[in-house]
Amino acid sequence: MFEGLFQPLHLIIILVIVLIIFGPGKLPELGKGLGKSIREFKKAMADTSKDINVTPEKPKEISPTTTMEQKPETAAEEQVEDKKKKGA
Repeated sequence: MFEGLFQPLHLIIILVIVLIIFGPGKLPELGKGLGKSIREFKKAMADTSKDINVTPEKPKEISPTTTMEQKPETAAEEQVEDKKKKGA
């Protein structure tokens, strides 16, 4: 059921190691600091999401000569005519 790093036995071993390294007197301060950092992180994420504008921009108008509905033969003919006009 529980696979990976965060199995209950693994968490207990990690807690025992932390208790040995920092001692029982330092654990409340570590918990307080961890809680404060998590609160600050959540607050910063909420502020960032407020700053992001998610409204889409108005689409740009497409000229009639570049529409997808135009037949390829007609587009090629228009390009040839444009080249003739520019050359003449």
